[in-house]
Amino acid sequence: MKQTPFERRHQADWQDFARQLDALERGKPGPDSRQFPAAYRRLCRQLALAEERGYGSRLVEQLQQLALRGHHQFYRHRSHLGAQGIGFLLGGFPRLVREEWRLVLAASLLFYGSLLAMGLLVYHFPELVYSLLAPDQVAQLEAMYDPDASRLGRFGERSSAADWMMFGYYVMNNLGIAFQTFAGGLLLGLGSLFFLLVNGLSIGAAAGHLTGIGYTDTFWPFVIGHGAFELTAITFAGTAGLKLGWALFAPGRLPRGEALRQAAARSVRLVAGALLLLLVAAFVEAYWSSITFTGTPLKYAVGVLLWGLVAAYFLLAGRPAHAPD
Repeated sequence: MKQTPFERRHQADWQDFARQLDALERGKPGPDSRQFPAAYRRLCRQLALAEERGYGSRLVEQLQQLALRGHHQFYRHRSHLGAQGIGFLLGGFPRLVREEWRLVLAASLLFYGSLLAMGLLVYHFPELVYSLLAPDQVAQLEAMYDPDASRLGRFGERSSAADWMMFGYYVMNNLGIAFQTFAGGLLLGLGSLFFLLVNGLSIGAAAGHLTGIGYTDTFWPFVIGHGAFELTAITFAGTAGLKLGWALFAPGRLPRGEALRQAAARSVRLVAGALLLLLVAAFVEAYWSSITFTGTPLKYAVGVLLWGLVAAYFLLAGRPAHAPD
């Protein structure tokens, strides 16, 4: 292709790319800024073609200037990923949770409702625990929260030096539950509903049984601290799954594929926030919840404080108009 047809074919693209650059350099990216990486790669290919075909120096220099400006903007914005992550934690995540309050409420009612109902039933009718948990699982629970244990929780016989190994175990276990609950949303939301219900019933059965046999001074001080982060994260993973399911079940006027794509953009952010909560939960469970020398009152006090902090974060963070995105 000769230079004149080449310029005529791509001139509109170059002008559009220059407008994007002007907006980015002013710090006011437009709605088409998401297309900037693809436009930048396209311009680089066109520059390579112009150089290879020996087009005039004026055109080559024009494309080189655009490519240089594009390079600066591309890598400058990539370096802001850390700041964007901090902004998400400081304001974007809690705002997203509040915006999805209907699905958060639905997931919370199912999860906490089943947990509370099963806990009360097992407490008053102890034999019901075996409808959800096998006898060896019940025996393992009793061993984990035995008041005579030196350390509480799974693998309570470990030494303090092995807490970091337990941190890794809790991370993998919690992430598995979260991804399972989230991915179940692709089955029209039924999978997320199922896992929220099953996890709520299982946790409720364990809590009701341990309370009924008198292990209240070991079980509740153990779970109250990390539970603030872990249980909240499970409900948010369920919320993300329900959002996917709702997009498939009721896409409105959009094609199902487009509705799912839009829902996934928000669901993935919800899951990312839930995973961060699970990391905090694993850390608290490994290094704080399992110790026994602190005394029950302090465990309850810290647990109430952590629940209060979680509630305040999602109710208040990111509300000012200038809060980070």
